[in-house]
Amino acid sequence: MPEFSPETIQLLQNYGLRALAVVGVLVAALVGARFARVAAVRALERAKVEATLAKFFANLIRYAILGMSALVCLSALGIETTSFAAVLGAAGLAVGLSLQSSLSNFAAGVLLLTFRPFKVGDFVSVAGTSGKVDEIELFSTRLITPDNRVLILPNASVFGSTIENVNALTTRRVDVNVGVAYGASIDETRRILEQAALSVEGVLPTPASQIMLSELGASSVDWVVRVWAPTDQYWVVRERVVRAVKLELDTASIGIPFPQVDVHLDAAIGRAVQQAAHKLGS
Repeated sequence: MPEFSPETIQLLQNYGLRALAVVGVLVAALVGARFARVAAVRALERAKVEATLAKFFANLIRYAILGMSALVCLSALGIETTSFAAVLGAAGLAVGLSLQSSLSNFAAGVLLLTFRPFKVGDFVSVAGTSGKVDEIELFSTRLITPDNRVLILPNASVFGSTIENVNALTTRRVDVNVGVAYGASIDETRRILEQAALSVEGVLPTPASQIMLSELGASSVDWVVRVWAPTDQYWVVRERVVRAVKLELDTASIGIPFPQVDVHLDAAIGRAVQQAAHKLGS
């Protein structure tokens, strides 16, 4: 059996138990961090937090537990952790300053996933662009435009601008503008437009349709036909309303005027034009 020197025995006594304790702390930290992550994900999902955000916070909890356990182990081994923590803090500050724009996008992504002004599948107008929301990530939002283009928007620009969510509510109002001839009867025109609005399939009975006399235009009496439709049938109903208005006005022989320009030529100018045309012809 080998014999140990007194110094070796002293070292084993001083650090052997500490090493065993460190190993025990690391094992407990690994198991505890994994359990805490799973528990956090379940708790956040029950609270109806976005899945991406729930996993991110759960991972933060896991890494925080592992980091604190590492510091405890270093301290138990007699390693000074104060200067080590200061170095980590300085490094974190430098990284944070260099990634300032990325961190602002990340913070905006967290807010978007928390407050949820829109969800995947909604059609939105934001930051000067419009499209269907395809994916919401921590740093960017992905939109698909109606002509099938992909737009990647930084979350900071999305959260910092006005957001118009077309699909937020289940119903939308359809406005159709139409101008009729000045010679048409106001009351008769209103009756025809009301009849057109009521004949359209897909128009909701409530709120009731409205026929509004808008203004007296330069060449027409302008009206607005307002009906309500399910949000997912907005464009279909709008096309049907336009078609019904045109057909009903044609049936009632009520004209829809279009801009016309009358050109009057001065006699002298007319003669000069004729002379120029004669010369070109000869």
